[in-house]
Amino acid sequence: MSNDLQDFLRLSYAELEESNLHAKVQRLKRAPLEQVRDERLKYLTDEKRVKAVTVLFSDLEGRLHMLDYDKKFLLRSADNLTFDGSSIRGFASQRESDLRLAIDWGAFYWAPADIFGAGKVLVFGEVIDRDGSPYPADMRSVLKDYAAKAYAAEGLTLNAANEVEGFLFKGVDAERHYSENGCFEYANTGGYYHSLPGDPLRSFIDRVAEAQRAMGFENEKDHPEVAPSQFEISYGYAEVVAAADYIQLYKLVCRQVATNLGLTASFLPKPVAGVNGSGMHANISVSKNGQNLFWDAAGEEKISSYGWQFVDRLLTHGSGICLLLNASVNAYRRLDPNFEAPNEIMASGVDRGSMVRIPLANERSARVEVRSVGPDANPYLMLYAIFRTGMEASIAKEDNLRSSGRLLPDNIYDAMENFNHSEWTTTLLGEDVKSRYETLKKASADRCARLLGTIVKKAEVQFHHEVYNQYLWNRF
Repeated sequence: MSNDLQDFLRLSYAELEESNLHAKVQRLKRAPLEQVRDERLKYLTDEKRVKAVTVLFSDLEGRLHMLDYDKKFLLRSADNLTFDGSSIRGFASQRESDLRLAIDWGAFYWAPADIFGAGKVLVFGEVIDRDGSPYPADMRSVLKDYAAKAYAAEGLTLNAANEVEGFLFKGVDAERHYSENGCFEYANTGGYYHSLPGDPLRSFIDRVAEAQRAMGFENEKDHPEVAPSQFEISYGYAEVVAAADYIQLYKLVCRQVATNLGLTASFLPKPVAGVNGSGMHANISVSKNGQNLFWDAAGEEKISSYGWQFVDRLLTHGSGICLLLNASVNAYRRLDPNFEAPNEIMASGVDRGSMVRIPLANERSARVEVRSVGPDANPYLMLYAIFRTGMEASIAKEDNLRSSGRLLPDNIYDAMENFNHSEWTTTLLGEDVKSRYETLKKASADRCARLLGTIVKKAEVQFHHEVYNQYLWNRF
């Protein structure tokens, strides 16, 4: 309810888009951090209608956390924003719980007031350990550091765009009520690319797309997907850290818009048996001085030898990193070959069952598409695993590596075993973070039936990491 006494910031969607695109250009051009910080601090000081700054960060599983800081407090204490890390799954233990948040001033967003509330702006934070170093389980900091070193050492820019699919269900918090209802109820039963103007799914997609546009996403297309009530709202390429931030914002906006409509946006990979699941296809490229290093007009599928080596490394370690790309019990339902599932460890220009696909492209858009990613993966961890594996890992000496017919694991226990035995995942994460991640995955798996069967079980929804709450877990 509006209040005439509250003079809080409410910008039009056109004003929001202008501000967010300006910030996006600064980020893309790598404007000096000091300059961006000073500009943002001046803005917050001068703009009296901003009441609070929402600082966002993600835990090891990719669950998004948000803290609202009073603007005046943040301006005084931006270098000492502490929080209790022992309350964050996969972070500090109780005996060493104090952690800090540093502000990434380049990742600053003006947000629609009708979705986030009036008088608020958003900014991503970086988790800092007690000694002042980046916290090793904060995968956003790890990814940012990796991308920065690649640029500093070789001038490489890591680019990504993700196609994030989800389902729209009737009722608020449908996932938390799954144990009561035993099923999800579709908000819409239209077909692929088909939804009548004004029906619940189309209204939802339109509102999300408008919010994304206002936040500088630079949308490309949006449409209903193959399964009933399934959606995808696509947007353009970005530098890798920004691309991962967009995933978190995309899902946050989808959930809030759905809640405002009395619905639920769900990113379970396979919430309904018998229909297509949801993916988060990762479109990947590497550029240098504006040149796409994956492009070669004379290469196989018009991909360069550099690009094919990137693919070969992913295929070599596909089984080992599968747990990072498919992070939940439910994710392995999606890897079902009867529903165009990308469960074959191979690369192809046409076969959508391949883990890696080479889409039709030109010099600007040449890329590889990692199709096996589930929508509930930690976006920072997922993109870090893909880029570092593709750029650094070993390549198996197999003549048929790109068409071997090997399959990704079809259950989380096999995925955990592959992950645990992989030397590469230890190199990728370090022993401590690798152990923490596996412990979290085992805790989820042990609450669910080992054999998936054909029916989506209550436990895999209730204890899914994206709908976690203490009450459900402590009842088990």
